[in-house]
Amino acid sequence: MGIISWIILGLIAGFIGSKIVNKTGQGMIMDIVLGIVGAIVGGLIFSAFGSAGVTGLNIWSLIVAVIGSVVVLWAYHQISGKRTL
Repeated sequence: MGIISWIILGLIAGFIGSKIVNKTGQGMIMDIVLGIVGAIVGGLIFSAFGSAGVTGLNIWSLIVAVIGSVVVLWAYHQISGKRTL
């Protein structure tokens, strides 16, 4: 996947993950960063369970990235002390 694809996937996954975790976005840059990190974490989680991780710019990769970004956002809020609802 190219860098533009990672940014697009990261933005979408970070935005959706932010809406799931705390109902508000973190800001565009933070959404992209957390989404990209979430895609990597989601890929690792899914690979650990024997499933395909991020495979390109498609729906499956978006689902994996969103799940990963929810995990990353949850951990981010736990470490930073911000409450999630």
